[in-house]
Amino acid sequence: MNLDQLAALRTPEGSAALAAAAEVAGGDPLVAAEALRSAGLPAELAAAALTQAELRRRAVGKFGPAAAGMFFTRTGLEQATRGVVARRRAERLRTAGVSTLADLGCGLGADALAAARAGVRVYGVEADPLTAALAAANAEATGLAGQFTVECGDATEFDVRRVDGVFCDPARRASGRRIFDPNAYSPPWDFVLSLAERMSRTVVKVAPGLDHALIPPGAEAEWVSVDGDLVEAALWCGQLALVPRRATVLKERPPRDSADGDGFPFPAGTAELTGSGTVEATVGPVRRYLYDPEPAVVRAHLVAELAGELDATLADPTIAYLYADAPTPTPFARCLEVTDALPFSLKRLRALLRERRVGRVEILKRGSALEPEQLRRDLRLTGDQPASLVLTRVAGAPTVIVARPFQPRGVDGGTPRTLG
Repeated sequence: MNLDQLAALRTPEGSAALAAAAEVAGGDPLVAAEALRSAGLPAELAAAALTQAELRRRAVGKFGPAAAGMFFTRTGLEQATRGVVARRRAERLRTAGVSTLADLGCGLGADALAAARAGVRVYGVEADPLTAALAAANAEATGLAGQFTVECGDATEFDVRRVDGVFCDPARRASGRRIFDPNAYSPPWDFVLSLAERMSRTVVKVAPGLDHALIPPGAEAEWVSVDGDLVEAALWCGQLALVPRRATVLKERPPRDSADGDGFPFPAGTAELTGSGTVEATVGPVRRYLYDPEPAVVRAHLVAELAGELDATLADPTIAYLYADAPTPTPFARCLEVTDALPFSLKRLRALLRERRVGRVEILKRGSALEPEQLRRDLRLTGDQPASLVLTRVAGAPTVIVARPFQPRGVDGGTPRTLG
């Protein structure tokens, strides 16, 4: 995609090409391209329209039905904030009294569009000319051009005195590669930190793997999971900082019946766990129920807070699996019922699974160097029963835990066997 192609797609002929491409997208790309050429479309316009049609199909998961009229690049779509996350952030900003917002590094406009829909006046700044043009086109396509305007320029030169809030999403890729050094972000980390000092309402989107040592003093650091995937982290600074650490768990998929292996089914929605991020959980033995915390909880260093809610303990101070005697409903972790815990031995594990007629396993791991797929092959499973294998450490020793997804109804009694 380039500026000329974008301009061509926004003409009446381009709109017709996009409509035709939407009809044939999703199948064999060669057949689709031939269909558009047979309809008399120039090859370059047909190719651009097909690319947009495919990207729009993929973008529905992030942008919803509005994606059908928007414009994307592959890289921009990959980096765009998920809609459920952007909407929640916009609502929080609006509730905090932000009425005008600078979006520094607005990309394709995911966050800016969400804020504009929430009633915030947004001024987007984007350094890349094509991306800036795409963001402006998306504002127009969604009917939000009056609430969200875009300028192509250097984010560091924007006069933040024009607004009462700032959102900054520094670019963390260069030439298609991820950048792990914050000082190499665009805009650079020093500028990002200065924003937090100058503006009393500043939010910075950061990589989920952000080193906690880089969190500015007094800022709230939030990690966000969506349907079990860790998707982002954000720093809420100044008046927006409410707690030291927050783990936000968002669920978009409808709950499955507990018999499908989800344990406690929770409806779509939002759950938040907060705390200092400095408390350490108590260490104890493996117990009847194992909890696998959401990745946002682990990255926010809130495992101890979750342990307190579940009356649970760690079996190893460095491994974020929790163990409890009783099952407690929680949106912050998946619950498994432990049947056996044994020091890792391929021979003994294979014999145990053969005895249980296990033929299908899911393999979870923390603190283990074993490769799940290689282990799956080495087990040579032949039975017809399912099981969950948890590769971990207990008191520093390599351990495998055999478990099954917790069933809220009809759980039989007993305690896990510990095989020495």
